[in-house]
Amino acid sequence: MNKKIKPAIAVIVLIFLVAMIGLLSHVIMKRIPTKEKMDLNEYYGELGDGEAALVLGTELLDEKALVAGERVYLPLDVVNTYLNQRYYWDAANKQILYATPSEVITAAAASEAGDQVWLRDDRVYLNLSYVQQYTDIDAYIYKDPYRVAIQYQFDKIKTVEAEKNIAVRYRGGIKSSILTEVKKGTKLRLLEELEDWDQVATDDGYIGYVEKKKVGKVEETTSVRNFQGEEYTYITMDDPVNMVWHQVTSTDANAYLEDAIANMTGVNVISPTWFCLTDTAGNISNIASADYVAKAHEKGLKVWGLIDNFTQDVSTMETLSNTASRQNLITQLIQAAVNVGLDGINVDFESLSEDVGIHFLEFLRELSVECHKNNLVLSVDNPVPEDFTSHYDRAEQGRVVDYVIIMGYDEHYSGSDAGSVASLPWVEQGIQDTLEEVPADRVINAVPFYTRLWKTTGGAVTSEAIGMDQAQQVIAEKNVETYWDKNTSQNYGTYEEDNSTYQIWLEDAQSIAAKVKLASKYKLAGVAAWKLGFENSGIWQVITDNLQ
Repeated sequence: MNKKIKPAIAVIVLIFLVAMIGLLSHVIMKRIPTKEKMDLNEYYGELGDGEAALVLGTELLDEKALVAGERVYLPLDVVNTYLNQRYYWDAANKQILYATPSEVITAAAASEAGDQVWLRDDRVYLNLSYVQQYTDIDAYIYKDPYRVAIQYQFDKIKTVEAEKNIAVRYRGGIKSSILTEVKKGTKLRLLEELEDWDQVATDDGYIGYVEKKKVGKVEETTSVRNFQGEEYTYITMDDPVNMVWHQVTSTDANAYLEDAIANMTGVNVISPTWFCLTDTAGNISNIASADYVAKAHEKGLKVWGLIDNFTQDVSTMETLSNTASRQNLITQLIQAAVNVGLDGINVDFESLSEDVGIHFLEFLRELSVECHKNNLVLSVDNPVPEDFTSHYDRAEQGRVVDYVIIMGYDEHYSGSDAGSVASLPWVEQGIQDTLEEVPADRVINAVPFYTRLWKTTGGAVTSEAIGMDQAQQVIAEKNVETYWDKNTSQNYGTYEEDNSTYQIWLEDAQSIAAKVKLASKYKLAGVAAWKLGFENSGIWQVITDNLQ
């Protein structure tokens, strides 16, 4: 071999070996997990003086807590959104109201860090210890950087358990920085399962990723809690509620109760429309009658007086958002109820705008306290759940009142297209949606004793509400042939007259029976009906027979 070739070959071999070593090193380095720690100041974000990062459950918030000495303060809106919605800010009096089942507790705000409520830069903050007084949470407080981690969900949480000491990394991948390390046996809250990594949250406020092969199978965990809070108790009836509303428009009309209920059977609750708001100071009109209550009691009827917000030019928002007005309203209601011997109060506040929602709930909480002090049943009327009525917050209503009533009607209404007032599928869906928020044994479904006679003339649609007997009279006089509409579970009829088309979806024995049976199907507390006087005499037995 040529002597000049040998050195060249040696060089090539050397280059190859170096390349191989480099490649092998690269492969090995790729498989070695980094031990680099994440800069927690970067992870938790920039903090101002006296601020602390805030982790709620499995979410790192943009909102910050405040720190003053040994005290930690949480923003009120964070507390209300995540932890406990019952801290009510009374802006006019600069105080927090907290309604327990038995009393309303006040805490005044201070302009400097105080014991419970801190009003800083027009924003309300609550002392963490004050929140813990009424709220089942675990709180972890750390320094460098200052951060607060709060756990508030303990029931049926998906978790994985570390099978060895492992690193929780900022991202999925062994080259991602380490947030923290957890010991073998630590339970981690599972957020999301990926192919090789699990996104998890630690109880002490880190949200990151662990290798799937280093944790156990997904489990559902419920923690045993020692928190002792005052619980609501409810005043309920032993038998199914069979209630009817009685529209009473004057004091003199109370005298006709016996005539109105002469043919009524099976009903055990009557609700006269006696009270309504008259001004934004919380004053009410009151046509309640002790004689009416006494006669009702003689007939075996409980009496739940109704309060409504139907008075034009009286703002429900202005009334309920003012603590003095709200409490004046409650005082007058309770006094009126006690004076005539009522058994309960029925709240019928309708067409509530979204901004009044939190004030309406506070009204119910405060009214509940006073009702139960006086052994009065508190019931609340609600429209069938829709997205645009979510601010009614039926779940919170169900926690503080005795009965939540679904007004299972006005599917179609004056001003809408022609259609059923209460088709069976629509009513049933309303019940199902309500039961997602309220226990069935305290839900009452209300049925209509009325229907609408629809008139369409040249594209213009009008209607009038008529009772059962009047509807049957129309059918007879106009010689209308009706048939059972399976889509609505109602008898339907139509006729032509004076260049107009008339339509009616009847409420009768068949349709009411179908609706009342839903109470048994879903194990509801009972039924209600709007209104006394719109029924025919046979409908009472229909309700009794199907409310089993």
